Amino acid sequence: MGCDGGTIPKRHELVKGPKKVEKVDKNAELAAKWKYCALSQEKLKRPIVSCELGRLYNKDAIIEYLLDKTAERPNTDAVTHIRGTRDIKELNLTDNPEWEGERRNTKGDRYEDIYCGMFICPVVGLEMNGKHRFCYLQTCGCVFSDRALKEVKTEICHKCGDPFQNTDIVVLYGTKEEGEKLREKMEDRRAKAKTKKSKKSKAAESMPPPLDPKETKQVPNNGSLENGEESSQSDQPGTSGAPQLLSNGDKLVTASKRSIQEMQEKSEAFKSLFTTHSSAKRTKDQTSNWVTHTPYHF
Repeated sequence: MGCDGGTIPKRHELVKGPKKVEKVDKNAELAAKWKYCALSQEKLKRPIVSCELGRLYNKDAIIEYLLDKTAERPNTDAVTHIRGTRDIKELNLTDNPEWEGERRNTKGDRYEDIYCGMFICPVVGLEMNGKHRFCYLQTCGCVFSDRALKEVKTEICHKCGDPFQNTDIVVLYGTKEEGEKLREKMEDRRAKAKTKKSKKSKAAESMPPPLDPKETKQVPNNGSLENGEESSQSDQPGTSGAPQLLSNGDKLVTASKRSIQEMQEKSEAFKSLFTTHSSAKRTKDQTSNWVTHTPYHF
């Protein structure tokens, strides 16, 4: 069949060999990681956040995912470890002055550098394009290159000056081994947080309940104390009026009220602010009669 007209078929046209394994373009892979959100696959734009595993996301996409986790979204496996806003950190990035972004007019009349990153290291100046290792600090969210942290060894952030430790450093898009270490670190931190919460709850349960002040000040119906003496609100100094009665008929002894004017430690200027002071009282001559104004009065 076929091969007429003097055509000579070749071997690859007649024999089908094994399919070649498709290789992923490294440039495309780097651009997908460092220029696009790991959840929505949209271009990264401020505000940009990162998780404890070192992945980059748009903050809007993470908030939409947390508000409605039932919606169908691509790449939801990349955010299953994010339970709330406490599991992410907003990054403090440094813009690249050479990055033109959307302002660039792509006409194809000039060379386009695909390795040009949107952000750079504020210390060394390396571009954040995937060719260099970058990391961020969990304390302040500042992003630096790994070379800057190795060359300038310090315990204070180079950008904002906040102190940090080696355990606060999170590598962005590290190797598989580094990713496993970050996952173990995250699980250990969450396990410690659970143990602290359980201890606090147990301590709260072991505490005795607070006493009701009404029960402690309750007096029997006959109004007599253990020594046989009568006690009422009117008998106590500094109180006036009859004692209050509870629902069961028992009397309730209230604390005695002390007048502000009787406090010797207070000054006269302070006492004059209240209506109980002598300066606030008026005589009969100073008080005026009650006048009712009607439309006919005017």
